[in-house]
Amino acid sequence: MKYYIIAGEASGDLHGSNLMKGIYSEDPEAEIRFWGGDLMHCVWQNMETADRNSGMVRHYKDGAVMGFVEVVAKARKLLGNVSFCKEDILEWMPDVVILIDYPGFNFKIAEFAHKAGFKVFYYIAPKVWASREGRIKKLKAYVDNLFIVFPFEKAYFDSKEISYIYKGNPLIDAVDDSRAMHETREEFFVRAGLENRKYIAMLAGSRKTEISTMMPVLAEFASKMHNLPEYSDYQFLIAGAPARSMKDYEPWMTEYNRKYIKVLFGETQSIIRHAEAAVVNSGTASLETALFNTPQVVGYITNPITYWIARKIVKIRYISLGNLIVDRLAFKEFIQNDCNADSLVTEIRELIENNERRERMFDSYADIRNELGHSGASSAVAKAMIEELRK
Repeated sequence: MKYYIIAGEASGDLHGSNLMKGIYSEDPEAEIRFWGGDLMHCVWQNMETADRNSGMVRHYKDGAVMGFVEVVAKARKLLGNVSFCKEDILEWMPDVVILIDYPGFNFKIAEFAHKAGFKVFYYIAPKVWASREGRIKKLKAYVDNLFIVFPFEKAYFDSKEISYIYKGNPLIDAVDDSRAMHETREEFFVRAGLENRKYIAMLAGSRKTEISTMMPVLAEFASKMHNLPEYSDYQFLIAGAPARSMKDYEPWMTEYNRKYIKVLFGETQSIIRHAEAAVVNSGTASLETALFNTPQVVGYITNPITYWIARKIVKIRYISLGNLIVDRLAFKEFIQNDCNADSLVTEIRELIENNERRERMFDSYADIRNELGHSGASSAVAKAMIEELRK
């Protein structure tokens, strides 16, 4: 069968790549054409049966954008991508269009694909339980099957009378099967060419706008930590985002010749896994950090207008998936002006120096993992999708 998959950002690329592995396992003759990233491309490229007419259409870095102001600024380019995508689907004629999160773009494609007569599956449900509940009508109208990945979503979609398929969370597999989980810190240091020193992980987000707002705070945080005698020998490792380059980080690296800050690309999971603690921009990475059992604090800064609008329409207590899963503050969240160097220094020191705080956080991490279910979610979802198509 022919599968057309659309993932619009780094987390979608991760989940899309695992889904593709499951599809190829269940349907060895599968042809997959996709919008995604390097991880999805690698899975496709490694399949000997891959049809050369399939493969990557566009890299997510060409369209990834978040926030009301940011979307308006790139509206023309995004609309151009939508038009191109519609034409590409019509030309390729897939058996199913699989949409992964990325609702601003994917709802437009869902409506088009449904009206054009294609099967539409939505994987990683849009966060209608957080905001824009009006999109529920579109889910009911244009999506044939909804595949959810968070346990707290079940009661919500039940209350809205939307049928769904739940097979657990695919991030469990992505973490447990990763190289990071099975190598020692010393092996990581040797492979990455790092000195054998303790370090603090810093994740500024995957989008250019996130990096430009978080990096000034993270650089100042690292400087203040480095100036403390007990942390002067620490390294500060930035997990370089996929599809980004050193030029996105260099302005804050060179300003004060901060040699104790390093950027590593393609090592996000290893950086998280072996860190003493982590400062994480909210998103999938914060949930990964919990699953890797690394103490963390979440920091998030966005455009002031975007934040003002979000406060009016977002109706959830927490911004981090881990906290939402257990419905309590398993780890602190610093947002907008509260996300500053002094606050981060205080919290990270507390997490490193206070064993009781660390243990309480680890207990919450165990609860998060238990709520997410067992391994094998990606394969189970792929199997369920294929069963739905064969009915």
